[in-house]
Amino acid sequence: MSAFTLASRDLSMQFPAVLALDSVSVSFKSGEVHGVVGENGAGKSTLMRILSGIQTPTSGEVFISGQPVRLHGVRDAIGRGIAMIHQELDVVDELTVAENIFLGEEITKRGILCSTKMKEETRALLSQLGAKFSADTRVESLSVAGKQLVAVAKALSLNAKVLIMDEPTAVLSEHEADALFSVIEKLKSQGVAIVYISHRLSEVLQICDRITVLRDGRVVRTLERGEADESELASLMVGRPLQDVFPPKSHVHGDAPVLQVRDVSLRDKVEWASFEILPGEIVGIAGLVGSGRTELCESLVGLRPLVGGEVYIQGECCKLRGPKDAMKRGVCYLSEDRKGLGLVLDMNTVENVTLPTLRKFASPFIDKKREKAVVSNWIETLDIRVGDVQAPTLYLSGGNQQKVCLAKWLEVEPRVLILDEPTRGVDVGAKRELYELIARLAREGMACIVVSSELPEIIGLCHRALVMRNGRIVGEVPEPLLTEEAIMRLAAGVDAA
Repeated sequence: MSAFTLASRDLSMQFPAVLALDSVSVSFKSGEVHGVVGENGAGKSTLMRILSGIQTPTSGEVFISGQPVRLHGVRDAIGRGIAMIHQELDVVDELTVAENIFLGEEITKRGILCSTKMKEETRALLSQLGAKFSADTRVESLSVAGKQLVAVAKALSLNAKVLIMDEPTAVLSEHEADALFSVIEKLKSQGVAIVYISHRLSEVLQICDRITVLRDGRVVRTLERGEADESELASLMVGRPLQDVFPPKSHVHGDAPVLQVRDVSLRDKVEWASFEILPGEIVGIAGLVGSGRTELCESLVGLRPLVGGEVYIQGECCKLRGPKDAMKRGVCYLSEDRKGLGLVLDMNTVENVTLPTLRKFASPFIDKKREKAVVSNWIETLDIRVGDVQAPTLYLSGGNQQKVCLAKWLEVEPRVLILDEPTRGVDVGAKRELYELIARLAREGMACIVVSSELPEIIGLCHRALVMRNGRIVGEVPEPLLTEEAIMRLAAGVDAA
């Protein structure tokens, strides 16, 4: 493959309430992995949308192999060799894996679909990624990690010269991420330019040849491999030193459990799960993707029916028919899918925050003034950076969207708050703010359950960790023994329950 460069010169993007990009100049070269990092709202996604043909910049130019071009949409960008794997999964659940990969790019002969050929090429792509499912598998049956691999395979099928990866490992296990890194190395050796966006700074430092740091829509610095460590990179992103990422752990309040789970079972997902949590305690739930963590948490707020077992809240056995029942009992669940399940993206910040508690503001008509005052208080308390509270939450950064989700459930005044992957897709500065918030809630007596794939998060934040494997809680690791090795030995089945 001949040398290929994708570059921008003085790109700017002005939205009604914010200047998302301010004279950004950067280049991506054949045969290198180029990381792009920055806090949520730094301009990473806007830059990638422009380079992939989704948006047209307010000013500035895009260059391909030294020649200025104007990209007329996504298909034009793909035709010029630029493909993007989006953070939000771009798959159709009702279709098979092969049908998804070749959707819009079907192989035909004399107007007839060549299904055999498409399946054959799909099998080769899946083998390259180390996927365990087949070309005929319906995508709706896959885990989130499996769907992510389908999106990666689809991008690879386009034979892109530039491949933009936006948080590709956010939902992948360590094994799946390693398989993806191997693919990236292979593509790099073939001359493909990889643009790699991730909040996981350790993996950025591990696989990237160069790293460009964005802050407030501007390029702060482009670094060569080895020029900075994780701490220095984080400081460049936020513009200040980051010390003590995790706050001190508070003391647990009392010895009477606020939530008790006894032998809970879900069909084909969870078996005989038992644990309890005290007021002011932060309990982590760890395990590999597909271990049943999310399904267990969803059952605790009535999103999944129990086939066995009991849930006690404040000592009372509760039959939860749905999140509304759980909310009345003081148990709330922050979903791992904030955009799909946590927010109504077309609604504004005020509407999203008060949605579960709207009756509080209606008598019978909604008191808009009181509603706005309550939300303004949450915006100040949680430091939600929103230019216009009447603008759709679609336009907020990931970290601020997560804070809106939190505000929504904190307005309910829960006794137990379940947080499923609370910092997924959130930058290092916002992570620290979320950790501080969770620790403060615990100090005030709230019981918190934290599901996370990031083991340092479990270790740094939680008083103890429950480890799941194949739908069962296979062990508990108390704080004095809380290490990555101890958790992984249980999660991988090295140590017996």
